[in-house]
Amino acid sequence: MSKVVQYLQTPTFRKNLIAAFIAIVCLFLAVYVGLKIYTKHDESIAVPKIKGLHINAAIQALEDAGLEYQIDSVYQMDAKPGLVIEQDPEQGFHVKSARTIYLTIITQVAPEVSFPNIKDKTLIEATAILKNHNLKIGDTSYVADIARDIVLDAQFAGQSIRNGRMIPKGSRIDLVLGNGLGANEVEIPNLIGLPLNEAKFALSGAGLGLGTVTYDPNVTDTTTAVISVQSPGVEKGLTSLGAKIDVTLSLTAPSPTTGTPGSTTVPKPQVTPTQSNPPAAKPVAPKPATTTKTTTNTPPAKSSNTAPTAGQKKENKANSLGF
Repeated sequence: MSKVVQYLQTPTFRKNLIAAFIAIVCLFLAVYVGLKIYTKHDESIAVPKIKGLHINAAIQALEDAGLEYQIDSVYQMDAKPGLVIEQDPEQGFHVKSARTIYLTIITQVAPEVSFPNIKDKTLIEATAILKNHNLKIGDTSYVADIARDIVLDAQFAGQSIRNGRMIPKGSRIDLVLGNGLGANEVEIPNLIGLPLNEAKFALSGAGLGLGTVTYDPNVTDTTTAVISVQSPGVEKGLTSLGAKIDVTLSLTAPSPTTGTPGSTTVPKPQVTPTQSNPPAAKPVAPKPATTTKTTTNTPPAKSSNTAPTAGQKKENKANSLGF
C-alpha cells in the first residue's frame, strides 16, 4: 500500500494524469463541435408554401430552398392533374437543409374500375351504383318499352358496354331507358341499295336504330359501299318501335327481283286451301238423303203385287225408317 501512495506522489503520475485529462477534454470538444457541424445546429430553413401549386412550380421552389422532395399521387375527379394537395411538413415549419419534403399530387392518368351491372335497374339505383364506382351519368335517351325509367342499355364512348369491363374512373356512361309507353310497332323501311348515312337517316325517321354493321370482304372504300342485306328485312312487315336493324355493306346491292319472291309467295297459300275444300264437302251430304227417299217410294209399288205377306210389309217399313 505504501508503494501505491509513493507512486501517486511521483511526477510521472502527475504528468500522466494531466495528459489523460487533456485528452478527454479534447475528445469531448471534438465530438461537440463535430455534432454541431453535422447536425447544422442553429441553422434552419422555413418550408415554403407548396400546397396548391402545380408540381413543376413546387419542385422549383423546393430546389431553390435547398430541400429534397418525394412525390406520391392520388386520383380525384374534377381536380386539375398535377396539383399539389398535401405537403409534409407544413408551410413555415423550420427544417434543416436537404430535408425531404413529402408531396401528394393529383395523378394525370385515372385508374381503372370494373363496370358494374346496372341493366334492368331503375334510374335511381343505377345512379347510386355508378356514383359508388366513381362514374358519372352522361346522356339519357328513351325508347319504347313497357317499363318506365328502367336501364335497357349502357353505353361508353358510343358503344354498348358489358359488365366487368375496365374503364377509367370518372368516365361518363350514357343510359338508354324505357319510356313506359309500350312497344309500338312500325313498318320496317327498305334499306337495300342505300349508303350507310342515308340508311341512318331513314331509320331515324322511322323511329328505329342502327344495329350491327358488317362489311363485305371486298369493300375497300366504305363511302361507296351500299347495303346489300338487312335484318330483319322488309318481308317481316312490322317491328317494335326503337328496335335496331342489322345491315351488311357490299360494293353493289342485289337486283330488285331478288326481293319480290318473298312477297309473291305469301298470298298463294291463302287462296288455294280456302276455295278447294268447301266444294268437295258439299256434294257428299245430299247423296245419301236422295237414296233413302227412293228406297222409301219403292216398297208401296211392290206391296200392291204381294199384298198377302204381312212380314214383308214390316220389313219394308223398317227399311224405310233406316233400321
